[in-house]
Amino acid sequence: MADFQGYFLLFLIWLVSIILVRTLFTKIRTTSRLPPSPMALPIIGHLHLLAPIPHQALHKLSTKHGPLMHILLGSVPCVVASSSEMAKEFLKTHESSFSNRPKTATVDYLTYGSADFSFAPYGPYWKFMKKICMSELLSGRMLDQFLPVRREELRRFLQFMMKKANASEKVDVGGELVRLTNNIVSRMTMNQTCSNNEDEAEEVRKLVQAIAKLSGQFNLSDFIWFCKNLDLQGMNKKLKEVRDKFDVMMDKIIKDHEEARKRKKDGGDSDTVKDLLDILLDISEDESSEMRLTRENIKAFILDIFAAGTDTSAVTTEWALAELINHTDIMEKAREEIDIVVGRNKIVEESDITNLPYLQAIVKETLRLHPTGPIIVRESSENCTIGGYDIPAKTRLFVNVWAIGRDPNHWENPLEFCPERFLSIEGSRKTQLDVRGQHFQLLPFGSGRRSCPGTSLALQVVQTSLAAMIQCFDWKVDGANGTVDMKEGPGLTLPRAHPLICIPVPRLSPFPSF
Repeated sequence: MADFQGYFLLFLIWLVSIILVRTLFTKIRTTSRLPPSPMALPIIGHLHLLAPIPHQALHKLSTKHGPLMHILLGSVPCVVASSSEMAKEFLKTHESSFSNRPKTATVDYLTYGSADFSFAPYGPYWKFMKKICMSELLSGRMLDQFLPVRREELRRFLQFMMKKANASEKVDVGGELVRLTNNIVSRMTMNQTCSNNEDEAEEVRKLVQAIAKLSGQFNLSDFIWFCKNLDLQGMNKKLKEVRDKFDVMMDKIIKDHEEARKRKKDGGDSDTVKDLLDILLDISEDESSEMRLTRENIKAFILDIFAAGTDTSAVTTEWALAELINHTDIMEKAREEIDIVVGRNKIVEESDITNLPYLQAIVKETLRLHPTGPIIVRESSENCTIGGYDIPAKTRLFVNVWAIGRDPNHWENPLEFCPERFLSIEGSRKTQLDVRGQHFQLLPFGSGRRSCPGTSLALQVVQTSLAAMIQCFDWKVDGANGTVDMKEGPGLTLPRAHPLICIPVPRLSPFPSF
């Protein structure tokens, strides 16, 4: 026992000595002026300050240290931008220096060595995939082609809610919204739907949730330098299990697509609308293509679509409905607008949304207070100077979108849910604010070349599903005065701390046929 204690003491002395020597040499080497920083601890830096919810903790730190901070996450240098002015400096003025996303062990493994689009390094492959995304995969033409899919899946969702309403049964609203968005994404991506196979549906949803959970989980090897090649948390086993399941699913789907494509060439139905996987396979088989996509590229891109498209839209719609339940006056205004524009004899559709400015304002206000991605993450590719401070290359950037949306310098009564701030009021500039990254006080989808390419699809799904839920049902909740707890939970996509459980009550009588 004494020998063990002696060896352990020697190890601690060696470890502390190494840290002190590294710190000393770093200070001697570094003559740059870094932004303000809180007091750091040895080894872990400022990691202890980020609990329990990072975007909230960073916002609290920024009130003391300013809108541009320097922090150390273990041995990883980071800067935090917490104002729209700082966000604009990083994402527009110095965008070329912050066009990369940092590589993490988890995401790198899940995406076959960053073979995807979202986390690929900025370069020829990323530019090619961006062009394909905007011109083919998520273009207006493709979204129009898949309008019947979105309409059909919304109809299924409303039929399910009507069944629960007739039985006066409680519903996990967030869970059903995930089912809705998962079905839309799977049909658009792979011409597959889980609607008729509940076991398969549950497997796909669990897989997507596991990927999102692992991607957002803190991994020691990414931040503590001497843990780089260690798996102290047992992450590798979980990652392998999830990716193996995804591989099996995708191999089967790709094989089915390839067989269907052969049948088409042999005289089958050639009028079928191509899904996103068909387009990716076309590119991979095109010898004249600017880039030849590998099987790993295709799998990784499909993974991106599932991870980014399923949970995010559902979470936003869930937050919006929760706010409306807590603000009955706003709910009534939204219903009055829908009744006037759409009527009570048919269900609201995507084509109606342009004539529903108050509904659009509700979604904007939800995205301001509850941005799906509360933090934008980038990494500097070169040394630069911002706000009078030196930012070295390989510095990780966090733009706190959640904090920026609550900044009292840009928002009057920033903690209040007030859609009217986005409506046309004479002399107000807020009426022109958009969510597509041009206004840096409102960045729910990011900004610049690495902003979310699926913004249009997300807005269509969120606005139409929310409008239908407002139009068709009242929503009863348990609890004091029938209000909803608005606490946030930890995660990549700003989940609620507690699920939104409601009893839907039919509002329209007779109910319009679907």
